[in-house]
Amino acid sequence: MDWGDLFDIINGISQYSTVIGRIWLFVVFLFRVLVLVVAGESVWGDDQSDFECNTLQPGCTNVCYDHFFPISHVRLWALQLIFVATPTMLVAMHVSSRYRWKKKNAIKFVSYWQKRNAEVTNFKREETTTLRGESEKKRLARISGGLLLTYLLSITFRMALEALFLYVYYALYHSHHMPRKLECDILPCPQIVECFVARPTEKTIFTVFMISSSAICLLLNVIEFLYLFVKRCLCHSFDDVETFMKTSRQNRLNETCRQESL
Repeated sequence: MDWGDLFDIINGISQYSTVIGRIWLFVVFLFRVLVLVVAGESVWGDDQSDFECNTLQPGCTNVCYDHFFPISHVRLWALQLIFVATPTMLVAMHVSSRYRWKKKNAIKFVSYWQKRNAEVTNFKREETTTLRGESEKKRLARISGGLLLTYLLSITFRMALEALFLYVYYALYHSHHMPRKLECDILPCPQIVECFVARPTEKTIFTVFMISSSAICLLLNVIEFLYLFVKRCLCHSFDDVETFMKTSRQNRLNETCRQESL
């Protein structure tokens, strides 16, 4: 898959997303993915070869590096982006299956009327063209029904995964600050040795950026979930009120008609 295919998928998903969801897609795939691909490897590179300790003891440097950096920052963030972006594919698969189902039914419907009446077929074609033009102008489809449940489920997974990876990061490294010097006394080091990290300031800035963007994405997910949940509840409330008012008016009208008939 190349970048063109990726942006086509993003564009397709954005048509069935809220404004907050499109902002989330923008932050994830533009800021986080592109920055990680373009700048991540150049900042970290072969980080283990740049990690130096003031000892000649064989194996000491490797053991100290493994102790302080059990997993590379870049690989951890790459895993995070893969896991976080995966639930979004649920929405894409739901939209794709619904589109195929509608297309299949439309073909059956048109075929049926082609056999019955050519005039009706022309009318349906004109109506389909008009609706297609309207949908292209609106671009954003209404999120409801099964799509809404799938969308809320994907947001829930994204929130959980973002929070999980932030917890894992701080459990491993305890801070976003990259120290210049580390002290190590793990065997086979003969004594306490000093180890030095390459480009610590640059790595600190990059780490702050990645953690901040992850926190922003988590916040956007929470806001979008609450927005859709509240909107769903309000829509149900308005529908119930409208149904109650219609029923009340109909009952009053029936009562009036019955009294007049008497």
